[in-house]
Amino acid sequence: MKQTSILLETGTNELEIIELYITEAGSPDTEGGAEHNAFFGVNVAKVLEIIESPPTLEPSPSAEHPSYLGVIPLRDMVLPVVDLAVWLNVRRVPNQHEPILVTEFNGVRTGFLVSGVTMIHRVSWSEVEPPSRYLSDLPGNCITGTVRLDEHFALLLDLERALVELNALEMKESEHVEPPAEEIPMHVLLVDDSTSVRFLLKRNFENAGFTVEAKNNGEDAWNFLAALKEQAAETGRPVTELLDAVISDVEMPRMDGYTLTKNVKSDAVLGALPVVLFSSLISPNLLHKGQSVGADAQITKPEFGGLTTQVRAMILERRAK
Repeated sequence: MKQTSILLETGTNELEIIELYITEAGSPDTEGGAEHNAFFGVNVAKVLEIIESPPTLEPSPSAEHPSYLGVIPLRDMVLPVVDLAVWLNVRRVPNQHEPILVTEFNGVRTGFLVSGVTMIHRVSWSEVEPPSRYLSDLPGNCITGTVRLDEHFALLLDLERALVELNALEMKESEHVEPPAEEIPMHVLLVDDSTSVRFLLKRNFENAGFTVEAKNNGEDAWNFLAALKEQAAETGRPVTELLDAVISDVEMPRMDGYTLTKNVKSDAVLGALPVVLFSSLISPNLLHKGQSVGADAQITKPEFGGLTTQVRAMILERRAK
C-alpha cells in the first residue's frame, strides 16, 4: 500500500483516507459479467493497523448478523471481525491473503475484512460531496459521502453504523431529559451529517428546553454563523444573545468539525460561543486535535445522556462571567 505523510495539521479542512476495495462478482447486469472492484474510503484516524486474514476465518451459521465472522486473536486481545462486503450487500469474490482493517472508535476495536487496500489519499473535505438520495437509501444508511480519487470515485463509509447493527456499541438517546425547574431560554446550533444522529440530538435538546438550529455539514453551519454575526452587528447585540453554543460532529462533507471550530474560535465575534465536539473520533489519543482548534469540550458519540446537561452548564458558566 502506498502512503503519503499522515501528519495533518488540525483545522485545515483536510482528511486522509485509506482507500480499500471489494472485488464484486460479475452479474448479467455488468458488461461481460466480469468481476470489478468497488472502491471505498475510511478515515485514517480510525484505522490502527492492517493485518492479513487467517485462512480459518469463516462465517458462523449461528451468528446474530450474517456479516459477523467471529473473533481472531490479535496479540493480547480478541478481535471481532466483520465481513464488510456482506454488510454492504456486495457479492465479494473470495481470495487468499485478504486484509483486515483493525479500527477503533467509540472505545471499540473491530476488524473489517475487505478484498484489498490500495493507498492513503489526502483530500479536502470541500471535495467530499454528501451522498445522493440513492446512496443514502443503501442498506444500513452507511455512506457518508463521495470523493473522486484519481480516475474513479470512492464511497466514504460510516463503519460505526455496522457496529450499531451488530450491537457492539449502542448510540442511545436519554430515556428522559428533564427540563430545568426554572427554564432559561437557550439556543444551540447542532451540526451532524447523520440524519439519525441529528434527529436524536435535536429531540434531546428540545425535550430539555433548548431552541435548536440544525445543519448537516460544517460549511452550511459556518454560513449560518456568518449570517448571525452580521445580524448581531446590525442590531448592536452580542452574538451570544442570538446563539448560546455550537455542538458539532467532526467528520462531515464540505467542512469538517475541526475546521468549523477553528473558524469560530479564531473569529473576534464568534469566538465567544462555546463549541462542543461530539464525535466517535474523540479518544484520549486524539483529544489534542480538538484542543488545538479551541474546542471547549469533546464528548464521544454514544454519550447522548449527559450532553444536554454539560452544554447547559457551559452556557450558564459563560453567562455568569
